[in-house]
Amino acid sequence: MTMLSAGAAASHRRARAAAVRLCCLGYCLLALLFTTATAAPPLRVFVSILPVKTFVERIGGDRVQVTAMVQPGSNPHTYEPTPRQVAALSESELYFRIGVPFEQSWMDRIRGMNPDMKIIDLRTGISLRNMGDHHHHAGSDQEQVSKDFHIWTNPRLVIAMAAQIRDALTRADPAGAAEYEANYQTFAADLRALDAKIRSLFAGLDNRRFLVFHPAWGYFAEAYGLEQIAIEVEGKQPGAATLAHLIERAKREDIHTIFAQRQYSTAPAMAVAHAIDARVVQVDPLAENYVASLLQFARSLREAMQ
Repeated sequence: MTMLSAGAAASHRRARAAAVRLCCLGYCLLALLFTTATAAPPLRVFVSILPVKTFVERIGGDRVQVTAMVQPGSNPHTYEPTPRQVAALSESELYFRIGVPFEQSWMDRIRGMNPDMKIIDLRTGISLRNMGDHHHHAGSDQEQVSKDFHIWTNPRLVIAMAAQIRDALTRADPAGAAEYEANYQTFAADLRALDAKIRSLFAGLDNRRFLVFHPAWGYFAEAYGLEQIAIEVEGKQPGAATLAHLIERAKREDIHTIFAQRQYSTAPAMAVAHAIDARVVQVDPLAENYVASLLQFARSLREAMQ
């Protein structure tokens, strides 16, 4: 009788423990379902180009859903938003603008599609370089056509842009403020390390000039004490006299590499390269993997300048 009572007691304890485990599992499942159901959806964000998409994702993490307008291989000078992008813009909460040419003609329409969408101009507070010698009335949107928008090619300027991104995300999503700040600090540290690596590559270099087809590297050159020589400016091919001068200068300064952007035809660059016995190296200032891509460009440039 005693043995049976002990067995029955042990069986009862096992049944009670199993019931407790089932209850705990049930509570966990309910908590998970409740959290999933009540978690805030990510901020829907649009940006103009892929590097800025990377910047926003580095700071926003899982709290943002980012779409870039200009897709890989597309030219921001001639880009036209797709119908799907136009539809998605109407539901976006933030748009980070950088002044690429297609935005000049599309910005009013972008605003009109979604008046509630906040538009943040990442050029704010940055002194812009001139792309060419054209002059426009100050304050007009057309003035930006002659301004160089490639500000992200200088990592130090990206730190300033990243601070704007952090602040805009915090205003839109105050609950994520601590996460945005922590991500910004990590990203800024990575950018400072990138800047230091690039700076060391060009330390003590005598030849500091390089030849490009499209002048996308002005801010990069300015940051590291280099001189960018461009074959075309604002989409305009050089005339015969200008081209002859460029060829003469390249020969005189012993330049044997032309850097051509992937979004443009290499045929014009190849013609100049043939005249000066140079090679053409394709580079991509619009690459999404910003840090690795910029460092690779710097290394290729350093090799060409030796």
